[in-house]
Amino acid sequence: MTLLHALLPGIQVILSVLLIGAILLQQRGAGLGGAFGDSTQGTFYTRRGSELFLFRASIVLAILFTLTALVALIVG
Repeated sequence: MTLLHALLPGIQVILSVLLIGAILLQQRGAGLGGAFGDSTQGTFYTRRGSELFLFRASIVLAILFTLTALVALIVG
C-alpha cells in the first residue's frame, strides 16, 4: 500500500502531461466561430492515420487518468 501511495502522484503527473500533449496535437480546424454556433464549418470527415491514433490515445489516457484519480481517492 505504501508503494501505491508513492507511485500514484507520479503516474498521475505523467498521464496528465501525455493527455495534454495528445489533445493539443490533434488537428481540429474548428475556429472561434464554432464556439458561437457558426455551422458553416460543420463538415464531418473520417479520421485516418495519426489523427485517429491521437484521438484514441486521448480517450485511453483520459480513462486511465480518471481511474488513477479514483484509486487515489479510495486508497487515500
